[in-house]
Amino acid sequence: MLRKLTKLSTLKVRNELRPLASLAQSSQNIFDRNAKRLQKERAALSEDVGLYDYLKEEVGFRLADRVFDIKREFKAAADIGCSRGYLSKHILAESVEHLTLTDTSAAMLEQAQGTPGLKMLKLVKDEEDLDFEENSLDLVISSLSLHWVNDLPGCFAKIKRSLKPDGVFIASMFGGDTLYELRSSLQLAELERKGGISPHISPFTQIRDIGSLLNRAGFTMLTIDTDELVIGYPSMFELMWDLKGMAENNAAFNRPAHLSRETMLAASAIYQEMYAKAGEKGIPATFQIIYFVGWKPGPNQPQPLERGTAEVSLKDLGTIIEKGGKLDTKAGD
Repeated sequence: MLRKLTKLSTLKVRNELRPLASLAQSSQNIFDRNAKRLQKERAALSEDVGLYDYLKEEVGFRLADRVFDIKREFKAAADIGCSRGYLSKHILAESVEHLTLTDTSAAMLEQAQGTPGLKMLKLVKDEEDLDFEENSLDLVISSLSLHWVNDLPGCFAKIKRSLKPDGVFIASMFGGDTLYELRSSLQLAELERKGGISPHISPFTQIRDIGSLLNRAGFTMLTIDTDELVIGYPSMFELMWDLKGMAENNAAFNRPAHLSRETMLAASAIYQEMYAKAGEKGIPATFQIIYFVGWKPGPNQPQPLERGTAEVSLKDLGTIIEKGGKLDTKAGD
Protein backbone atom coordinates (compact mmCIF):
# COMPACT_ATOMS: atom_id res chain seq x y z
CA MET A 1 0.00 0.00 0.00
CA LEU A 2 2.77 2.46 0.91
CA ARG A 3 4.55 1.69 -2.35
CA LYS A 4 1.49 2.88 -4.25
CA LEU A 5 1.14 5.97 -2.10
CA THR A 6 4.64 7.19 -2.93
CA LYS A 7 3.33 8.07 -6.39
CA LEU A 8 0.97 10.55 -4.75
CA SER A 9 3.69 12.66 -3.13
CA THR A 10 2.25 15.89 -4.50
CA LEU A 11 -1.28 15.17 -3.36
CA LYS A 12 -3.14 18.06 -1.73
CA VAL A 13 -6.62 17.17 -0.58
CA ARG A 14 -8.78 20.29 -0.78
CA ASN A 15 -12.25 18.82 -0.50
CA GLU A 16 -12.68 20.21 3.01
CA LEU A 17 -12.32 23.88 2.07
CA ARG A 18 -15.15 26.19 3.06
CA PRO A 19 -17.11 27.04 -0.10
CA LEU A 20 -18.23 30.62 -0.63
CA ALA A 21 -21.85 29.53 -0.91
CA SER A 22 -21.81 28.06 2.58
CA LEU A 23 -20.10 31.14 3.99
CA ALA A 24 -22.98 33.26 2.79
CA GLN A 25 -25.47 31.30 4.89
CA SER A 26 -25.15 32.56 8.44
CA SER A 27 -27.55 29.85 9.67
CA GLN A 28 -25.18 27.07 8.62
CA ASN A 29 -22.88 26.54 11.58
CA ILE A 30 -19.76 24.51 10.84
CA PHE A 31 -17.86 25.04 14.08
CA ASP A 32 -18.81 24.34 17.67
CA ARG A 33 -17.95 27.67 19.26
CA ASN A 34 -18.37 26.37 22.81
CA ALA A 35 -15.99 23.47 22.11
CA LYS A 36 -13.44 25.92 20.73
CA ARG A 37 -13.78 28.10 23.83
CA LEU A 38 -13.15 25.09 26.07
CA GLN A 39 -10.13 24.07 23.99
CA LYS A 40 -8.66 27.54 24.40
CA GLU A 41 -9.36 27.51 28.14
CA ARG A 42 -7.58 24.17 28.57
CA ALA A 43 -4.61 25.32 26.48
CA ALA A 44 -4.29 28.58 28.43
CA LEU A 45 -4.33 26.77 31.79
CA SER A 46 -1.59 24.35 30.74
CA GLU A 47 1.72 24.83 32.56
CA ASP A 48 3.70 24.71 29.31
CA VAL A 49 1.37 26.87 27.22
CA GLY A 50 4.27 29.09 26.16
CA LEU A 51 5.94 26.20 24.32
CA TYR A 52 3.26 26.29 21.64
CA ASP A 53 3.32 30.02 20.90
CA TYR A 54 5.96 29.88 18.17
CA LEU A 55 3.61 29.90 15.17
CA LYS A 56 1.15 32.51 16.41
CA GLU A 57 3.98 34.66 17.74
CA GLU A 58 5.55 34.77 14.28
CA VAL A 59 2.30 35.57 12.49
CA GLY A 60 1.42 38.20 15.10
CA PHE A 61 4.78 39.90 14.54
CA ARG A 62 4.31 39.89 10.76
CA LEU A 63 0.80 41.27 11.05
CA ALA A 64 1.93 44.03 13.42
CA ASP A 65 4.48 45.04 10.80
CA ARG A 66 1.60 45.65 8.39
CA VAL A 67 0.00 47.95 10.95
CA PHE A 68 3.21 49.97 11.17
CA ASP A 69 3.23 50.33 7.37
CA ILE A 70 0.26 52.69 7.76
CA LYS A 71 1.75 56.01 8.82
CA ARG A 72 -1.11 57.07 11.03
CA GLU A 73 -1.88 57.26 14.74
CA PHE A 74 -5.00 55.29 15.61
CA LYS A 75 -6.98 56.70 18.52
CA ALA A 76 -9.21 53.65 19.09
CA ALA A 77 -8.47 50.10 17.96
CA ALA A 78 -9.74 46.58 18.69
CA ASP A 79 -7.96 43.22 18.56
CA ILE A 80 -10.59 40.59 17.74
CA GLY A 81 -9.82 37.10 19.06
CA CYS A 82 -6.61 38.26 20.69
CA SER A 83 -5.82 34.90 22.36
CA ARG A 84 -2.67 35.33 24.51
CA GLY A 85 -1.83 38.70 22.97
CA TYR A 86 0.33 37.54 20.08
CA LEU A 87 -0.48 40.76 18.24
CA SER A 88 -0.97 43.25 21.08
CA LYS A 89 2.53 42.65 22.44
CA HIS A 90 3.91 44.19 19.24
CA ILE A 91 1.55 47.17 18.98
CA LEU A 92 3.28 50.38 20.06
CA ALA A 93 1.66 53.24 21.94
CA GLU A 94 3.01 55.57 19.24
CA SER A 95 0.73 53.86 16.70
CA VAL A 96 -2.34 53.03 18.81
CA GLU A 97 -3.57 55.14 21.70
CA HIS A 98 -6.21 52.74 23.08
CA LEU A 99 -6.58 49.04 22.24
CA THR A 100 -9.56 46.87 23.17
CA LEU A 101 -8.75 43.16 23.41
CA THR A 102 -11.54 40.60 22.95
CA ASP A 103 -11.60 36.82 23.13
CA THR A 104 -14.02 34.04 24.04
CA SER A 105 -11.55 32.58 26.54
CA ALA A 106 -11.19 34.49 29.80
CA ALA A 107 -8.00 32.59 30.64
CA MET A 108 -6.39 33.50 27.31
CA LEU A 109 -7.51 37.10 27.66
CA GLU A 110 -6.02 37.39 31.14
CA GLN A 111 -2.60 36.37 29.83
CA ALA A 112 -2.58 38.91 26.97
CA GLN A 113 -0.10 41.72 27.44
CA GLY A 114 0.67 44.96 25.64
CA THR A 115 3.66 47.22 25.16
CA PRO A 116 4.65 49.96 27.65
CA GLY A 117 2.35 52.97 27.50
CA LEU A 118 -0.40 51.22 25.53
CA LYS A 119 -3.84 51.70 27.09
CA MET A 120 -5.82 48.47 26.99
CA LEU A 121 -9.30 47.21 27.82
CA LYS A 122 -10.05 43.47 27.95
CA LEU A 123 -13.51 42.12 27.12
CA VAL A 124 -14.73 38.52 27.00
CA LYS A 125 -16.56 38.63 23.69
CA ASP A 126 -17.31 36.21 20.85
CA GLU A 127 -16.10 37.16 17.37
CA GLU A 128 -19.57 36.26 16.11
CA ASP A 129 -21.25 38.67 18.53
CA LEU A 130 -19.38 41.95 18.11
CA ASP A 131 -21.36 44.92 19.37
CA PHE A 132 -18.99 47.87 19.13
CA GLU A 133 -20.70 51.19 18.56
CA GLU A 134 -21.08 52.32 14.98
CA ASN A 135 -18.22 54.50 13.70
CA SER A 136 -16.29 54.10 16.96
CA LEU A 137 -13.00 52.48 15.87
CA ASP A 138 -10.12 53.64 13.69
CA LEU A 139 -8.52 50.21 13.41
CA VAL A 140 -9.62 46.57 13.80
CA ILE A 141 -6.99 43.83 13.85
CA SER A 142 -7.22 40.07 14.20
CA SER A 143 -4.55 37.38 14.04
CA LEU A 144 -5.34 33.70 13.37
CA SER A 145 -8.78 33.75 14.96
CA LEU A 146 -11.40 34.37 12.28
CA HIS A 147 -10.98 30.94 10.65
CA TRP A 148 -13.15 29.57 13.49
CA VAL A 149 -16.02 31.98 12.80
CA ASN A 150 -19.16 30.43 11.31
CA ASP A 151 -20.66 33.60 9.85
CA LEU A 152 -17.73 35.39 8.22
CA PRO A 153 -19.92 37.70 6.09
CA GLY A 154 -21.80 38.82 9.21
CA CYS A 155 -18.56 39.24 11.16
CA PHE A 156 -17.00 41.36 8.41
CA ALA A 157 -20.16 43.48 8.20
CA LYS A 158 -20.10 44.14 11.96
CA ILE A 159 -16.43 45.09 11.80
CA LYS A 160 -17.09 47.53 8.96
CA ARG A 161 -20.01 49.02 10.89
CA SER A 162 -17.80 49.63 13.94
CA LEU A 163 -15.10 51.38 11.91
CA LYS A 164 -15.08 55.11 11.33
CA PRO A 165 -15.03 56.34 7.72
CA ASP A 166 -11.55 55.68 6.31
CA GLY A 167 -10.96 53.15 9.11
CA VAL A 168 -8.94 50.03 8.33
CA PHE A 169 -9.35 46.31 8.99
CA ILE A 170 -6.12 44.26 9.07
CA ALA A 171 -6.19 40.52 9.76
CA SER A 172 -4.66 37.12 9.13
CA MET A 173 -6.28 33.70 8.74
CA PHE A 174 -5.21 30.16 7.99
CA GLY A 175 -5.69 29.41 4.29
CA GLY A 176 -6.91 26.35 2.44
CA ASP A 177 -3.52 24.66 2.03
CA THR A 178 -2.89 24.64 5.78
CA LEU A 179 -1.95 21.15 7.04
CA TYR A 180 -2.67 19.54 3.67
CA GLU A 181 -0.06 16.89 4.48
CA LEU A 182 -1.81 15.88 7.69
CA ARG A 183 -5.25 15.98 6.09
CA SER A 184 -4.33 13.78 3.15
CA SER A 185 -2.41 11.31 5.34
CA LEU A 186 -5.35 10.85 7.70
CA GLN A 187 -7.80 10.51 4.84
CA LEU A 188 -5.72 7.93 2.99
CA ALA A 189 -5.12 5.94 6.17
CA GLU A 190 -8.79 5.94 7.07
CA LEU A 191 -9.78 5.06 3.53
CA GLU A 192 -7.47 2.06 3.67
CA ARG A 193 -8.47 0.91 7.17
CA LYS A 194 -12.13 1.88 7.34
CA GLY A 195 -13.22 2.18 3.73
CA GLY A 196 -14.25 5.84 4.16
CA ILE A 197 -13.04 9.19 5.46
CA SER A 198 -14.01 11.57 8.27
CA PRO A 199 -13.24 15.31 8.65
CA HIS A 200 -10.34 15.22 11.11
CA ILE A 201 -9.00 18.61 9.98
CA SER A 202 -11.29 21.63 10.26
CA PRO A 203 -12.11 23.29 6.92
CA PHE A 204 -10.37 26.52 5.96
CA THR A 205 -11.44 29.43 3.80
CA GLN A 206 -10.05 29.69 0.29
CA ILE A 207 -8.03 32.79 -0.53
CA ARG A 208 -10.20 33.66 -3.54
CA ASP A 209 -13.22 33.94 -1.24
CA ILE A 210 -11.64 36.46 1.14
CA GLY A 211 -11.75 39.25 -1.44
CA SER A 212 -15.36 38.46 -2.32
CA LEU A 213 -16.40 38.51 1.33
CA LEU A 214 -14.61 41.80 2.01
CA ASN A 215 -16.16 43.39 -1.07
CA ARG A 216 -19.59 42.13 -0.07
CA ALA A 217 -19.15 43.69 3.38
CA GLY A 218 -18.36 47.04 1.75
CA PHE A 219 -14.59 47.29 2.21
CA THR A 220 -12.52 49.04 -0.45
CA MET A 221 -8.86 49.28 -1.51
CA LEU A 222 -8.27 45.63 -0.62
CA THR A 223 -4.82 44.13 -0.24
CA ILE A 224 -4.56 40.34 0.04
CA ASP A 225 -1.41 38.25 0.10
CA THR A 226 -0.36 34.84 1.33
CA ASP A 227 2.62 33.31 3.02
CA GLU A 228 3.57 29.71 3.75
CA LEU A 229 5.32 28.66 6.92
CA VAL A 230 6.73 25.14 6.75
CA ILE A 231 7.63 23.77 10.18
CA GLY A 232 9.43 20.50 10.84
CA TYR A 233 8.31 17.96 13.45
CA PRO A 234 9.81 14.63 14.54
CA SER A 235 6.60 12.84 13.52
CA MET A 236 2.90 13.33 12.97
CA PHE A 237 2.21 12.75 16.66
CA GLU A 238 4.30 15.75 17.79
CA LEU A 239 2.49 17.89 15.23
CA MET A 240 -0.92 16.87 16.54
CA TRP A 241 0.22 17.42 20.13
CA ASP A 242 1.39 20.94 19.30
CA LEU A 243 -1.88 21.73 17.52
CA LYS A 244 -3.70 20.81 20.71
CA GLY A 245 -1.33 23.03 22.71
CA MET A 246 -2.13 25.91 20.34
CA ALA A 247 -5.87 25.28 20.81
CA GLU A 248 -6.05 24.59 17.07
CA ASN A 249 -7.49 21.10 17.34
CA ASN A 250 -10.65 20.24 15.43
CA ALA A 251 -13.84 22.00 16.54
CA ALA A 252 -16.20 21.16 13.70
CA PHE A 253 -19.64 19.87 14.68
CA ASN A 254 -19.17 16.77 12.51
CA ARG A 255 -15.77 15.89 13.95
CA PRO A 256 -15.40 12.20 14.84
CA ALA A 257 -15.27 11.39 18.53
CA HIS A 258 -12.52 8.80 18.16
CA LEU A 259 -9.57 8.02 15.91
CA SER A 260 -8.38 4.43 16.19
CA ARG A 261 -4.80 3.54 17.06
CA GLU A 262 -4.28 1.54 13.87
CA THR A 263 -5.48 4.46 11.74
CA MET A 264 -3.12 6.82 13.56
CA LEU A 265 -0.15 4.53 13.02
CA ALA A 266 -1.04 4.08 9.36
CA ALA A 267 -1.43 7.83 8.88
CA SER A 268 1.95 8.46 10.48
CA ALA A 269 3.61 5.96 8.15
CA ILE A 270 1.88 7.49 5.11
CA TYR A 271 2.89 10.99 6.20
CA GLN A 272 6.51 9.92 6.53
CA GLU A 273 6.51 8.09 3.20
CA MET A 274 4.81 10.81 1.17
CA TYR A 275 6.14 14.07 2.58
CA ALA A 276 9.40 13.51 4.46
CA LYS A 277 12.45 14.66 2.51
CA ALA A 278 14.96 12.00 1.56
CA GLY A 279 17.87 11.80 3.95
CA GLU A 280 16.19 14.01 6.56
CA LYS A 281 14.53 13.02 9.80
CA GLY A 282 11.08 14.24 10.67
CA ILE A 283 8.17 15.53 8.62
CA PRO A 284 7.15 19.00 7.33
CA ALA A 285 3.85 20.72 8.12
CA THR A 286 2.62 23.58 5.95
CA PHE A 287 0.68 26.52 7.36
CA GLN A 288 -0.73 28.84 4.70
CA ILE A 289 -1.34 32.31 6.12
CA ILE A 290 -3.67 34.77 4.39
CA TYR A 291 -3.07 38.44 5.23
CA PHE A 292 -5.60 41.03 4.15
CA VAL A 293 -6.29 44.74 4.52
CA GLY A 294 -9.61 46.44 3.84
CA TRP A 295 -10.70 50.05 4.25
CA LYS A 296 -14.08 51.49 5.11
CA PRO A 297 -15.02 54.05 2.45
CA GLY A 298 -14.28 57.63 3.42
CA PRO A 299 -14.30 61.06 1.76
CA ASN A 300 -10.51 61.40 1.85
CA GLN A 301 -9.75 58.17 0.03
CA PRO A 302 -8.44 58.19 -3.56
CA GLN A 303 -11.27 58.02 -6.08
CA PRO A 304 -11.16 56.76 -9.68
CA LEU A 305 -11.35 59.40 -12.40
CA GLU A 306 -14.41 59.66 -14.60
CA ARG A 307 -14.46 57.74 -17.85
CA GLY A 308 -12.98 59.65 -20.77
CA THR A 309 -10.68 61.88 -18.73
CA ALA A 310 -7.45 60.01 -19.53
CA GLU A 311 -4.79 62.03 -21.33
CA VAL A 312 -2.72 59.12 -22.64
CA SER A 313 -3.87 55.96 -24.41
CA LEU A 314 -2.62 52.56 -23.32
CA LYS A 315 -1.61 51.86 -26.92
CA ASP A 316 1.12 54.49 -26.50
CA LEU A 317 2.61 52.78 -23.45
CA GLY A 318 5.49 51.27 -25.42
CA THR A 319 6.41 54.66 -26.84
CA ILE A 320 6.35 56.24 -23.40
CA ILE A 321 8.74 53.61 -22.04
CA GLU A 322 11.11 54.02 -24.99
CA LYS A 323 11.29 57.78 -24.42
CA GLY A 324 11.98 57.48 -20.72
CA GLY A 325 8.45 58.18 -19.57
CA LYS A 326 7.79 61.11 -21.90
CA LEU A 327 5.34 61.15 -24.79
CA ASP A 328 5.34 63.78 -27.50
CA THR A 329 1.83 64.89 -28.32
CA LYS A 330 0.78 66.95 -31.30
CA ALA A 331 -2.22 69.19 -31.60
CA GLY A 332 -5.03 67.50 -33.39
CA ASP A 333 -3.88 63.95 -32.58
